[in-house]
Amino acid sequence: MARAVRGDKKHALRPYRELAAPFVVAAPTGCRIRTRLRLSPGDETVLRAVGMQLGALAGADLAERVRIGTVPAALNQRAERKKALTSQSSARWAGSITRTSEDQYKLACRALNEHIGSLRQSIRTIEDRLAVAAGTVERRGRRTVRGYTDGSERRAKQQRLQLLKARLRNALRERASGQVRITRGGRALLASRQHLYDHIEAPKPLTEEAWRAEREGWGERWAARRLFLTADGEAGAPFGNYTISIDPTDGTVSMVLPEPLRARYANAPRGRYVLGARAQFTHRGQEWADRIAAGGPVRYDVSFAPERGRWYLDASWSTVNKGRTAPAVQLEALRGHPVLAVDVNADHLAAWLLDVHGNPVGRPHTVALELSGLPAPTRDARLRQAITQLLDLARRHACAALVIEDLDFADARATGREKLGRGRRGKAFRRTVSGIPTAKFRDRLAGMAHHAGLSVIAVDPAYSSKWGAQHWLNPLKNTQTSDQSATSGHHAAAVVIGRRGLGFPARRRSDGPRQTPQPRAAPSRGRAGAVRPEDRTGPAVPAPPSHRPRTRTERTAPARTSRSANTPSGVLARQTRASPAGQHPPQSPNTVRGPSRPGEQPNPPGMPGTANLGQPH
Repeated sequence: MARAVRGDKKHALRPYRELAAPFVVAAPTGCRIRTRLRLSPGDETVLRAVGMQLGALAGADLAERVRIGTVPAALNQRAERKKALTSQSSARWAGSITRTSEDQYKLACRALNEHIGSLRQSIRTIEDRLAVAAGTVERRGRRTVRGYTDGSERRAKQQRLQLLKARLRNALRERASGQVRITRGGRALLASRQHLYDHIEAPKPLTEEAWRAEREGWGERWAARRLFLTADGEAGAPFGNYTISIDPTDGTVSMVLPEPLRARYANAPRGRYVLGARAQFTHRGQEWADRIAAGGPVRYDVSFAPERGRWYLDASWSTVNKGRTAPAVQLEALRGHPVLAVDVNADHLAAWLLDVHGNPVGRPHTVALELSGLPAPTRDARLRQAITQLLDLARRHACAALVIEDLDFADARATGREKLGRGRRGKAFRRTVSGIPTAKFRDRLAGMAHHAGLSVIAVDPAYSSKWGAQHWLNPLKNTQTSDQSATSGHHAAAVVIGRRGLGFPARRRSDGPRQTPQPRAAPSRGRAGAVRPEDRTGPAVPAPPSHRPRTRTERTAPARTSRSANTPSGVLARQTRASPAGQHPPQSPNTVRGPSRPGEQPNPPGMPGTANLGQPH
């Protein structure tokens, strides 16, 4: 099966791409919980002093690591750097600093490689479109390349091409030297200082006191970002961490002070400081206590939120042994239970329940998810609230898994400016695409579903919206007699996503050979039983059928309705015709649809295994 390409007078057909096989999303391998520390002024003074002392050491060590460049792990001089830091902090603080510097350097290298790939992809896209005359379309193999609309847009893209090439040369030079750019505290926050006056929402012009307050506020945020209060856990250490220890019985928090601060702030033996505040983890606190009782390592991070004036303590640990992965449920076992299919959109989540036969059950479900223009904590809270509603819905209907699209818009984000429209409409569409929280939603859903006893199945997102609107939208609207407007194309796409996760094709019944045999005088040269793309369920894709027009003798004869075998007259009537997609005859008590899987026998309505829409089994 192929699809026609617009702009070509001959209507050239482009084949559908092969669909990737569904898979079960791996369960999270770690856990992180948070609590608030209600510090006294004295405790806050000590934490600030420790964070600034260690932050300065962390910045110096990171600069040294960047200077070393891209070398094997045995040549990164971590032992020498740790020894130099120990005299200014402690051995355990120095180990956390060098480990963090190594992680930041590797992350910056990966980000630089992705940036180079994005630049090359954008340059390739612009060059392909510049090679075509403005206002024309050119066919290149299986691809269709469209030129720019007019000469002014073409000249603007030529200028942008030179800018992207210059950026690519600088990025390649940076990668070759191994000295990547890293900003402790965040590059966005640093850049905001250069435009601080423009970003102020207060009425302008500002008074001297207001301007001084804005600068001090930015300085406080910058200093809070650059504090270093991270202590790695140790197996067998008291309470899982010697540097920062928390007693689970009463919540007492104590920490090791750096060597220069011990004489001034230490209030406990061995250069330690005991906070007056108590730490209590309400969320998954029992797991944390069990982890400590078992002697497992626990990492602690202390952070300060200047916009709220609050201090927080995070505890994190690994749930699996190093080098291993969490066990996952087999896909075939999940397919024996109902599932909840979810289609992720910019402002809502469209969901529908599917039974084990791939039939939509009940009514559509819409979960609001408005995240644009909100701060990060609010976005995360709304995302967790939406996922909680999905999990409650899945558990209420005894579902074993949730089916989502394996979608991250990596290609769209890399070349969206060159492909996804122009002007205000194109910019708005690109903003919508970049605002869909695909990666964050998938990660949050995998973690929360795992703790709720559910699994997550990820499927290939190709053609889900197109085939949902083609094969499912009208039938689903016909079954919703109360409010047809509640069913949208996103809900139809969710049905296709769910059927794909269950191993069923996108269409409502398989496309087998037609009922009327071909006359012997004019045998058919076409391929009998050709499989449509929406009928494929896995990566094994048959060869596309021939696209030559049929002759009159090859056309399917008018369909008819035959009596089912071994049934009284007028009791059951089985459809033997292949109606066009989305135009099946209306349901009636005496109508039985074909089986969803090849080889299954049809059953009367209301019995298990039927394909009637909206009838749970």
